[in-house]
Amino acid sequence: MPAAPFAPLVVVMGVSGSGKSSVGAALSQRLRVPFADADDFHPPANVKKMSAGIPLDDHDRHPWLEAIGEWLAEHDERGGVISCSALKRGYRDQLRHHVRRVHFLHLDGTWEVIAARQASRPGHFMPASLLASQFTTLEPLAPDEHGVVIDVDQSVDDIVQQYVDQMVKEEK
Repeated sequence: MPAAPFAPLVVVMGVSGSGKSSVGAALSQRLRVPFADADDFHPPANVKKMSAGIPLDDHDRHPWLEAIGEWLAEHDERGGVISCSALKRGYRDQLRHHVRRVHFLHLDGTWEVIAARQASRPGHFMPASLLASQFTTLEPLAPDEHGVVIDVDQSVDDIVQQYVDQMVKEEK
């Protein structure tokens, strides 16, 4: 069943290990819109750098964020969900440059919860050693940014339900 015109366009954001991919995939199924994982948009040089435990800088992230912004623009009318760290306001502004109406779902959690989740992801190119740089870089959603913050210390289904409930409340 195709999505309705102007269906939700959501960026599931947060630090590595917060559950962006799992929540994003479940949310896209719930909303009946396509899903993409921003990790798949990284050029090989970025993956190599992160795999070596070297944090990306803004220069590394710019083309990656442009590719994500283009995906959002391509899905503007039919909707979509994409997981993307979007840690800084400037990164989110870069995504909004492509589509103003994008909505952010910030998956928030404590260091302990996120570190435990990261430890359970063997083989992921983002090593746990970069978690500190992720928390340092994170700029929470500002009051003028369209989005919600949800605690990750609950099931994926509960997070998705909480987000959907919040969306319904905002539409009223």
